[in-house]
Amino acid sequence: MADVTASLKNGTSVDIRARRFLWRSDEPPAAGGADSGPTPYEFLLGSLAACTAMTLRLYATHKGIPLTGVEVMLTFDRVHAEDCLNCDDDAAGRIEQIQSRVTIYGDLSAAQRDRLTQVARRCPVHKTLDRGLHVIDAVSFPETE
Repeated sequence: MADVTASLKNGTSVDIRARRFLWRSDEPPAAGGADSGPTPYEFLLGSLAACTAMTLRLYATHKGIPLTGVEVMLTFDRVHAEDCLNCDDDAAGRIEQIQSRVTIYGDLSAAQRDRLTQVARRCPVHKTLDRGLHVIDAVSFPETE
């Protein structure tokens, strides 16, 4: 289980806390923010990238694979669905996607490369995003005195 708390500060700036860590998210000026931190989508991509790299490291260490490094480049975009090129409703014809480019370094055999390619798609965050998840919302308005 993971718990994160976010508190709105000035403008669109949000302080985020998890365990003993504190960081900030914001929007760029073009979106009305002050650019004081990564956007929420950049944090989402960062979570997937970090999980992918960590999963590869843990697997390689466990199996004795000589992994020397991993770089993960992710891009989030909304694109037209191929079967919806002529859709009247723009929102209905768009899908959200993450494009992933993982570069794995090390003196690796063909079998190790094949296995690490499979492992790169199996980090917990990737599996959660791939399967979809349910968000259960609760909104409250505390009484003011």
